[in-house]
Amino acid sequence: MQKNKVDEFNAYRERMNEKLLADNNKIIKRIFNLDTNAYMEGALDIKTKELLGLVASAVLRCDDCIAYHLQTVFELGATKEEVMETLSIATLVGGTIVIPHLRRAYEFWEALELQHNK
Repeated sequence: MQKNKVDEFNAYRERMNEKLLADNNKIIKRIFNLDTNAYMEGALDIKTKELLGLVASAVLRCDDCIAYHLQTVFELGATKEEVMETLSIATLVGGTIVIPHLRRAYEFWEALELQHNK
């Protein structure tokens, strides 16, 4: 039986983050902390910050980052239309090299929808 894409991603991310943080490297811990704090409520709401993170992740072509931001905005109530508009900006900025990541992002969004509708 094939594992759900979302569950597989989350299990791997959680397992590896625990290992990384267990090594107690001060710089890595500070980067994790900075990341957490950057996406907290501020002048911009959290969903907007996560959508901005999604654009940056797509332009930088980080599939793990894209999946993380997709899941977060899904949980924050983003619509498919909001996500596709965000990804269209990322594709415009990043160029056609982003298209393979756009495909995988769309596939991951579908997995999120499927998991939610079970």
